[in-house]
Amino acid sequence: MSTTVVNHPIIRAELSKLRLTSTSPKEFREGIKQISFILGIEASRSLEEATFQGETPVSSFTGTVIKPRVGLTPILRAGLGMSDALLSIFPDAPVYHLGLFREKVTLQPVEYYSKLPSQPNVDLVYLLDPLIATGGTANAALSMLLDWGVPIKNIKLLCVLASKQGLESVKAHHPELEVWVAGIDETLTQNGIISPGLGDTGDRLFSTVRP
Repeated sequence: MSTTVVNHPIIRAELSKLRLTSTSPKEFREGIKQISFILGIEASRSLEEATFQGETPVSSFTGTVIKPRVGLTPILRAGLGMSDALLSIFPDAPVYHLGLFREKVTLQPVEYYSKLPSQPNVDLVYLLDPLIATGGTANAALSMLLDWGVPIKNIKLLCVLASKQGLESVKAHHPELEVWVAGIDETLTQNGIISPGLGDTGDRLFSTVRP
């Protein structure tokens, strides 16, 4: 599995701000969006291009367009915090929502929603999930995309923060996957929480508290 840690001063500063308990929901959303934008730019460097001939007001020129049809797949609900940043890069990309939550006792992912068409109509999918803790949710979402008909080589997983253990789990299940991440934490608690981590990303994005 190709794992790229995007090591950038802005990302390091924003990730540090996201970790702080004192960071407001507004600041948290802005930080997730900014990191996601940089991840998206870096993860799109190798996209195949097609050329075309065009005219400026002065003369003709050879231009380029992105060749593959790109789709975005945020994992609900935290993945929504990354969607706007990727849409600013790929404004015409369809967005396919996947609903998964982690059961509290077993820590296993439970699927509750899927907005995938009957057949893939894109060539490349960016899977968006701010946190990879145990790796279970990411693996479940990847299985859904594979069952849909998108090969693993055409999927890129973008995440803000991952645990070392979670990445190892994803690697074990999907060794050919390409992952782009802003930071990796070494520790995963007994309850499957990344430490020091960010806390519950969905709750912090949307200013909610779990019962």
